[in-house]
Amino acid sequence: MSGVLKRSIEIAGHRTSITLENDFWAALREIAEEKQMTLRALVAEIDAGRGENNLSSAIRLHVLTHYRTRSSDLLNRSNGST
Repeated sequence: MSGVLKRSIEIAGHRTSITLENDFWAALREIAEEKQMTLRALVAEIDAGRGENNLSSAIRLHVLTHYRTRSSDLLNRSNGST
């Protein structure tokens, strides 16, 4: 299990603290790189669409959804589906 790291990020003109496990920070950075976005821009995008969810939870769900989708896409390609 990875350690927990708290970081402060500016979104929508204000600073907010986000607490995530190191593995989630690493995955979030990977996703930002894939999308050619800054980490701050990706977090702002997640923040804008999170509704009433806690930001840290919304980020974890975003990471999970990203990798589930990727896994499903790879499985479909290996099975000959598009």
